[in-house]
Amino acid sequence: MTTLLHIDASARSRSISRQIGAEFARSWRAARPDGRYLYRDVAADPVPFISTGWTELCEEVLATGSTDLDGLDQLVRTSEQAAAWAIVEPLLGELRSADIVLIPTPMYNYSIQASLKAWLDQVTFPRMSLAPRRFVVATARGGAYSPGSPKAQFDYQERFLRDFVAGRYGVTDTVFVNAEMANARVDPTLAQFRSMHDDSLTQALTTARALAVEYAK
Repeated sequence: MTTLLHIDASARSRSISRQIGAEFARSWRAARPDGRYLYRDVAADPVPFISTGWTELCEEVLATGSTDLDGLDQLVRTSEQAAAWAIVEPLLGELRSADIVLIPTPMYNYSIQASLKAWLDQVTFPRMSLAPRRFVVATARGGAYSPGSPKAQFDYQERFLRDFVAGRYGVTDTVFVNAEMANARVDPTLAQFRSMHDDSLTQALTTARALAVEYAK
């Protein structure tokens, strides 16, 4: 059974990134009614930051040289490690069971927000390959960061997530669906760019729908 894991991260319940992610999820579920859908909201239900027990458990995995994550529970030695494993186990289970991982996320301060980073930290274990799973990242940015734009050099959001997924998980075909100039909706000094934002959002929603149907095949 094909599984979609949907991880929402925006602090705003009616955010643009959530809207794009929801469009992908709706289209995928409509095209794949027999599929399995998993949902987690790391903003509404935050994942704890990694702890000393997590780092100790991670060191145990490194020391064994094992790539068999199914046996991680057998490496637990202390109560701190057991508490860390109780947090990690369901998160890893969701991630490893997914065929497609959908991450809608806004850009915060040129990068990702703490709630998403906390989730990523928890599900990062040494030598864990997730290929050939597919990752789709739906973003909302206050400004314009596309290649060639004046602020493109400050886009640490896509750069970080692309490098993270490739470097940690061995997945090199992550797709980004970006809606830009979102601040034109609220900032009077950017009002002249509202049509640019509207066009960008319309294109992002169209791309999300088409991509979801393609990934449902």
